[in-house]
This record gives sequence, structure tokens and C-alpha cells, in this order.
Amino acid sequence: MTAAVWSLYMIRCANEHLYTGITTDVERRFLEHSSGGPRAAKYLRGKGPLTLVYREAVGSHGDALRRELALKKLPRAKKLALLGVGSVPALDPA
Repeated sequence: MTAAVWSLYMIRCANEHLYTGITTDVERRFLEHSSGGPRAAKYLRGKGPLTLVYREAVGSHGDALRRELALKKLPRAKKLALLGVGSVPALDPA
């Protein structure tokens, strides 16, 4: 049995705020956030439409947590600069 690969992702809200999280399935997690259901992050509820703007395969859960913390500590300008590398086409939640 192989361990799941954890990924880091960033979502842009309609108000241009950036939300960062980690998961083993970025598409599934993005759809959960977009639906606004009980598994969606409370921060993202009512802030749609949401756009998946970044994803990065990290490896282990611990590595993903450390990478998430490091990214959350960056100033907004550096986060925006990062979006030029590893950016992904928008996923339509519908």
C-alpha cells in the first residue's frame, strides 16, 4: 500500500483574497469548497465564485503542513508572484 501524496493548493475568492490549504485530492476538495456544504472551509462560504489558482504536490502530510505554514507566512505580493509558477487552469465547480 502506497502512502497518499499530499498537495498544497490556493483558491482565489471573488473578493481577490487567497485561501491556502492541503489535501490528498485537490479537485475533490475544491468542489467541496465551491459547494459551500458542511465540509467547505467556513472562511470560503459566501465568497464565491472561487477559482483554483495554484496546486503543488508536496509528498507526506508533515511536509504539506510545513509548506502550507511557510506559504501562509508569505506577504501577499510573494504569493501572487508564486502564481506564475505552478498555476493551473480554473476548475469550474459546476
